[in-house]
Amino acid sequence: MRRRIKLDYNAPLILTFALLSGLSLALGYLTDFESTELLFMTYRSSLLNPLTYVRLFTHALGHADWEHYISNMSYILLLGPMMEEKYGSRKLLYMMLITAGITGVANTILFPRVALCGASGIVFLFIVLSSITSTERGEIPLTLILIMAIYLGGEVYDMIYATDNISHLAHIIGGCFGAYFGFRFLKESPDPRTY
Repeated sequence: MRRRIKLDYNAPLILTFALLSGLSLALGYLTDFESTELLFMTYRSSLLNPLTYVRLFTHALGHADWEHYISNMSYILLLGPMMEEKYGSRKLLYMMLITAGITGVANTILFPRVALCGASGIVFLFIVLSSITSTERGEIPLTLILIMAIYLGGEVYDMIYATDNISHLAHIIGGCFGAYFGFRFLKESPDPRTY
């Protein structure tokens, strides 16, 4: 008897996030990126506009082009399922929302003339968070120190000296929240009801 192979939606939060990001980018191409500017990019705008608050979070779903999307989703699809399995969907969503929201607020306050879109803050959240996944209480993993030095040290340097269109602040905030949440939730097992 032949065994049937079926697709497994193994990481519902991560797969849904990747799908929504892809759909927002496709919509951006269809609308000449007007939809991206309206819904998936955060920038300083009127505090009376409700979309100002929505965009503080939805900017993480927006991307400038397919290359930007593929770059972010490669890391998210690689690291995200492990993080979702360890922390559970609900807790990981909480971490992603906090990271996106704080990144959006910081960008709006510190860089009022710069629009921000993309999931790079969440990527750095996952990169640093993954370096803490097998750590015991009272230990600081060497991988965390190296990740912080290589990735975040490079981002601090680039933020000061590079002139590019990359939000190094988003990377730094994401990495800092990765370390914070990693140690905060150390060795907590996910609640199976969160899947």
